[in-house]
Amino acid sequence: MFQILKTQGRARRGVFTCPHGTVQTPVFMNVGTQGAIKGALSARDLREIGCQIELSNTYHLHLRPGDEVVRTLGGLHRFMTWDGPILTDSGGFQVFSLASLRKIREEGVYFASHIDGRKIFMGPEESMQIQSNLGSDIAMAFDECVQNPAPYDYVKASCERTYRWLVRCKAELDRCSRLPGAVNPGQVLFGINQGGTYDDLRVWHMREIAKLDLAGYGIGGLAVGEPTEVMYRILDALGPWMPADKPRYLMGVGTPSNIIEGVARGVDFFDCVMPARNARHAKLFTWDGARNLKNAKYERDDRSIDSKCDCPVCRRYSRAYLHHLFKAGEMLAMRLSVMHNLYFYNQLAARIREALDAGQFDAFRAEYSEKLSQKI
Repeated sequence: MFQILKTQGRARRGVFTCPHGTVQTPVFMNVGTQGAIKGALSARDLREIGCQIELSNTYHLHLRPGDEVVRTLGGLHRFMTWDGPILTDSGGFQVFSLASLRKIREEGVYFASHIDGRKIFMGPEESMQIQSNLGSDIAMAFDECVQNPAPYDYVKASCERTYRWLVRCKAELDRCSRLPGAVNPGQVLFGINQGGTYDDLRVWHMREIAKLDLAGYGIGGLAVGEPTEVMYRILDALGPWMPADKPRYLMGVGTPSNIIEGVARGVDFFDCVMPARNARHAKLFTWDGARNLKNAKYERDDRSIDSKCDCPVCRRYSRAYLHHLFKAGEMLAMRLSVMHNLYFYNQLAARIREALDAGQFDAFRAEYSEKLSQKI
């Protein structure tokens, strides 16, 4: 399922194969939380901007339209008319983000819906059943993401519980995939490493979950309050203990610089809502840094967003036009900006792969890691 084609230092160039196609890695996954990209991009748009794999959210799709509804309509691929690979996260991040609305127990988590307040229970078995109904190619294990920093004893207990949950996830997804009429019998499970900002807990947890020989491994609980340097330190500590023959997924990260630095530390998969979210507020990424198109200086600027970009937006529209759309409150402003930013992120991953293929990743990192974190 996963093959390493080439390495440069700790950076890896690979290919991941799943029921709905192959994914060239390193890869950035485009986030369609509720089966759609916020910013009015369709599945056809995703193809045009170079998306290889789409990510949707188990918790949100369970609430609406309901995973059973999606199942009866043929699964998430058919529902959203996307025929490429899909990863579904487990709902575990909502354990973190909905802290005021949940209670954690050994059996799972009791939520109050953020939509209407109704009571919801989700444990490892429920998460796997929902993801099986959705029929994604990659199902993420149900885990607890803790706030950084958190007390050592709490993080330790959470890690131990997350491991026990992972064992239950593996057994339940195996059961679901064997059922007659399973939406995607080839669905695989990625475990998730936790441990807060404590290197020893991170390493212990990674060593334990690696024994389960899963299809891949996520690194969760980062970019949730800790300094960037701490995140990089943890990736450095985990590197020797992560299975070399399995894909590594840094969850919810991040900026263009984070992605480059993550690749340098051996990460293969990335996702983040940042490019689409920033785009909806007129903050666009370019190969010279980020720019805010609401700034008055763009009112008469007839140049493209980025002269070095060949996305559908840069080929046709000017900075002045997008500036006007944002000022006028037109929805088209968000659509075009999201399209540009996601194209940029997909192209960033493609250029990283090209650099690795050519043995030039170190030079690429030296040129762009700091540059892409700057504001114009």
